[in-house]
Amino acid sequence: MNNKTVLVTGGAGYIGSHACVELLQAGFKVVVVDNLSNSKPESLSRVQQITGSPLTFYQADIRNKQALTDIFAKESPSTVIHFAGLKAVGESCEQPLLYYHNNVYGTLVLAEVMSNANVKQLVFSSSATVYGESSSVQYTENFPLGPINPYGRSKAMIEDILRDLSAADKTNQTEYPWKIALLRYFNPIGAHESGMIGEDPNGIPNNLMPYVAQVAIGKLKQLPVYGDDYPTRDGTGIRDYIHVVDLVKGHIKAIEALNSEKFEAGGCKAYNLGAGRGYSVLEIINAFERVTGRKINYKISPRRAGDLAECFANPDLALKELNWKVEKNLDDMVADTWNWQTKNPQGYI
Repeated sequence: MNNKTVLVTGGAGYIGSHACVELLQAGFKVVVVDNLSNSKPESLSRVQQITGSPLTFYQADIRNKQALTDIFAKESPSTVIHFAGLKAVGESCEQPLLYYHNNVYGTLVLAEVMSNANVKQLVFSSSATVYGESSSVQYTENFPLGPINPYGRSKAMIEDILRDLSAADKTNQTEYPWKIALLRYFNPIGAHESGMIGEDPNGIPNNLMPYVAQVAIGKLKQLPVYGDDYPTRDGTGIRDYIHVVDLVKGHIKAIEALNSEKFEAGGCKAYNLGAGRGYSVLEIINAFERVTGRKINYKISPRRAGDLAECFANPDLALKELNWKVEKNLDDMVADTWNWQTKNPQGYI
């Protein structure tokens, strides 16, 4: 088995494509599996242009057990990074079965195929939405989980499944035990500094930064700011924003950890990937105006149900055990987002 082959589910997506760049630049062989439901193959063409390295792409759904089995038999990966999943909170509330079927069932099939192929190193793309409401605004990994929407619950369910899976191997002292890193993302924004790959949402963006960028370039007329009466420094919600390139570098660090003797055989461990500080919606808007020179037209709207006033990561564990921390600041995130948006006003064509 080639220890440098990484299979990336959802590798054509926003975070997945940036991960492929970092993996190729770190010398890994990359195999992408993506059903292209929320991504375009052009992203992978550009990944190869950026890196000057080839990758292997299979258009397949992770729920298709036979297709996955064939891919594992042919490619013999040593590690899987699992990004594939639906990720819009609002949509998950409207179509919960879609999210449970795609995210949870898809992961069950993937884990089964991995077990059968004896590929038991997994880096899972989890989310800060697995946490519940807390008296503290800075979240540590040992906080109780209590997601408040189907998207977050699908991620928490998957975490439970993976913990059970690794614990069973540990109890049974299996010859090839699971080693699993659960990476809980906060709010990834930004784009690759080349401007060749970035976030290209279908329809109206669900996330703040691409919405701001599309208003700035004239694609959308006005940004709704949901609530200005929160108990925060300017009344708007505060979140932990992290540059997507910093985020995906955390996955390389996680693979290095899984490959080391220090990571416990049969272990399944969660790590926050965040900056450890928060920015408000208005601070994001002001930074965008300052860096780009563009005026952002916004309107205060009523709060959305389920939105917290403030939350951000405590990233100390990732620093201690993965030797990972963020390197890019808010201005970098804004500049790289704008570079991508101006070079690709319509996204990937």
